[in-house]
Amino acid sequence: MSSSEELFNKAKQFIPGGVNSPVRACNSVESTPLLIKKGSGSHIFSEEGEEYIDYVMSWGPLILGHTHPEVTREVHNAVDQGSSFGAPCSQEIQLAESIRQAVPSIEKVRIVNSGTEATMSALRVARAHTGKNKVLKFIGCYHGHVDNLLAQAGSGVATLAIPGTPGVPEETAKQTLLAPYNDNDAVEAIFEQHGDEIAAIIVEPVAGNMGMVPPRSEFLQKLRETSNKYGSLLIFDEVISGFRISFGGAQEYYNVTPDLTCLGKIIGGGFSVGAFGGRSDIMDHLAPCGSVYQSGTLAGNPVAMTAGLTTLNLLSKSDYQSLANDTREFAQELSEILASKGVPIRLNCLGSLFSLFFTSEEVTDFDSAQKTDLNLFKKFYNQMRKQGIYLPPSNFECIFTSFVHTRKDFEQTLEAAKKVEF
Repeated sequence: MSSSEELFNKAKQFIPGGVNSPVRACNSVESTPLLIKKGSGSHIFSEEGEEYIDYVMSWGPLILGHTHPEVTREVHNAVDQGSSFGAPCSQEIQLAESIRQAVPSIEKVRIVNSGTEATMSALRVARAHTGKNKVLKFIGCYHGHVDNLLAQAGSGVATLAIPGTPGVPEETAKQTLLAPYNDNDAVEAIFEQHGDEIAAIIVEPVAGNMGMVPPRSEFLQKLRETSNKYGSLLIFDEVISGFRISFGGAQEYYNVTPDLTCLGKIIGGGFSVGAFGGRSDIMDHLAPCGSVYQSGTLAGNPVAMTAGLTTLNLLSKSDYQSLANDTREFAQELSEILASKGVPIRLNCLGSLFSLFFTSEEVTDFDSAQKTDLNLFKKFYNQMRKQGIYLPPSNFECIFTSFVHTRKDFEQTLEAAKKVEF
């Protein structure tokens, strides 16, 4: 049996850095990535056969856990009928209908293959609808690896300290305006100067790529008012928060209605799926109704649609409040254990995701998130992993719980934290 380290070294011969998404390399925690062989419920198993309690959950999609029996059964049935046709199928219609029922702001939806495709396409439609070119985004919010949205992005870009990213033309970057997250005064100042050029505001309504940072009171509502005032569109990137903060996403939780919404992760049930949707008059700019072109060979394939549809059906009957309560209780206990060791700790928790920042300051934006002590996080991550606790290998990523995490999982995690030495 090959070890994770042996396989990773082999991978580096054929794959840049040995991984197909940078944060997986575990560079910021000075560790070698685990190669995962299988998952079951809230646990994963490495190539070596070692078992871990999983708090990454494929970076959020697996809110029902690994290999959920009903999702797995329906996917197997779908595969038996054919994996992809490059033609319409009934499952994509059913998934679109389920999304619309759950998220009323989405009157029409286009299924794509990833969150990046969703944000890229939503911006294209927004520019066509408004006739404007500039976009306002927030420092530390990550919206996929779209050229003009990588400016001051969080997530792996923050972990790797890549400034924007090489390969993005300066002319493209100039179309992106930046404001600090949770800062409505900065937004208003930018609109006073550029309002007649801004096609859209794009925002993670609950930031999930600088660690988890919730919106301040009135932040989202004021974005809605500002975009209305200047004739710009408001785009919620709910790739992480959609179907996780609540069944109707952050927009339901905070009662703020965007013009367009981008989705991903959970709507694929563990498969690669994204979507964007909103008002009919905006979405009808898309070909073949209108002249805005967007397409995808595997978009709407029956296997991924079945996984997503089954997942949403199960989630519609799930107790989100109970999950949120259990997550907060666990996160608070974990925070208190770490604080008892004399290290500075700040906890941000909402729904079934949370972040622990090693700082004494409140974390409300990317600037304050960056004050976390990454050396302390590195020690925490590596010692927890040695005890069978699988955490995100970056302090700028969220910790995810699920409906299948048990109190036993939480207790085992808390006991491991008690043994961490700083």
